Amino acid sequence: MINTLSSEVHLIIKIFLFLTGLCVGSFLNVCIYRIPLEQSIIDPPSGCPGCRKKLQPIDLIPVLSYLILKGKCRYCKEPISIRYPVVELITGTIWLIIYSTYGLSVETAALLYLYSVLIAVAFIDLKHMIIPDGLVLTGLAGGAVIFLYHAFVKPFALYESTLWYTPVIGMFSSSGILFIIAFIGLLIYGNDGAMGMGDVKLFLPIGLFLGWKLALLALFLSIMLGGITSIILLILRIKDRKSAIPFGPFIIIATFIAGLYGNQILSWYFSFY
Repeated sequence: MINTLSSEVHLIIKIFLFLTGLCVGSFLNVCIYRIPLEQSIIDPPSGCPGCRKKLQPIDLIPVLSYLILKGKCRYCKEPISIRYPVVELITGTIWLIIYSTYGLSVETAALLYLYSVLIAVAFIDLKHMIIPDGLVLTGLAGGAVIFLYHAFVKPFALYESTLWYTPVIGMFSSSGILFIIAFIGLLIYGNDGAMGMGDVKLFLPIGLFLGWKLALLALFLSIMLGGITSIILLILRIKDRKSAIPFGPFIIIATFIAGLYGNQILSWYFSFY
């Protein structure tokens, strides 16, 4: 589809999706801040965490408001976390990359949804070491739609399979393997060293969206990324052996790689056999 568009239309869609992604990132910031506090993500309207002053529309322009205000609240002058423009830019950039990869397609819509949920999960896990069940359920709801589309409308391209149960296998194979790893960790290290069940549950929606091949690839990549990062942190003495390191962000990075480039990675790997 993307190749049949003129370059001008192609550019307009890219700009639109990037700007929309920035706005979605702004909403994700609300989710990242409020969900761990068990607050509504709708009401009350956005306000400064410091002075509680209700923010005006001019204060809510993604990225630009942060730059114009020089990273400080307009009213109390308290510093604004750099996380806000970072989340907005990451979301906008990821939306742009997804469209550039899959064009105008169901696959693009699916990954826009999945990755937006996962961005919120990553930043919440980084700060609070939790993966909220509400976000997992939100991901599962979108994955259920993709499952029905694949089963009754048209094969979903990411699966590279016409079998209706491919996403079901993806859901339970990836999360099942991670559950076994978590259970073994619980037996060996106890509650202090075991992997959280939130990480296990997170692979349920990921498996639905990616299918079993890409979900297992995402699991493998996440373990590799987490292991290498942990070793580096230990060598640099930033963390010690008893330090807890959130695994969620590695899952999200691995899922991003698998969803966009996974089939190419698998084709390259199996070309050696």
